[in-house]
Amino acid sequence: MRILIVSVVLFVAACAGPPNSSVNSHGVQLAGLNPRILAPSKPLQCVPYARKQSGIRIFGDAWTWWSKADREFAKGAHPRRGAVMVIRGQKSRRGHLAVVTKVVNSRQIVVEHANWLNRGRIHLDTPVLDVSANNDWSAVRVWYTPGRQLGTSTYRVDGFIYPAAHVAALEGQPDLL
Repeated sequence: MRILIVSVVLFVAACAGPPNSSVNSHGVQLAGLNPRILAPSKPLQCVPYARKQSGIRIFGDAWTWWSKADREFAKGAHPRRGAVMVIRGQKSRRGHLAVVTKVVNSRQIVVEHANWLNRGRIHLDTPVLDVSANNDWSAVRVWYTPGRQLGTSTYRVDGFIYPAAHVAALEGQPDLL
């Protein structure tokens, strides 16, 4: 009887998987992250928040940033810490901006952004996955913090705008991811 009980306990423990797994079922690495939403005293839009956090001084709706960046900033298809990810407009057509705070690997970054769920709140430590077929960051899925899971919508990305401080360091260097 004792052998049967020990066998059942070991079987159940093996099926349970590792405790506190750092990778969820969608392949999102969560180790060291604390996705959360803050409510500022006044609702924020993504544009002024991205401008302040990145130092990239572009004005206008998010969807205009990609073309306006041509004049002053380097742009690319690969994320880098401090860059602004420009998401094309879908339903609202205004687009969205998010600031890259960490590059986890070639398919995952972490961003912070405002007004993602249209409530003017700040989203911190938000995982974003590249779901493009060619690993070129042209399509992403964004973590849905209230549900503690990867969002189901896929968003088209124009690319990444690099802050002026990064431009000199980027010249002549190939993209690493």
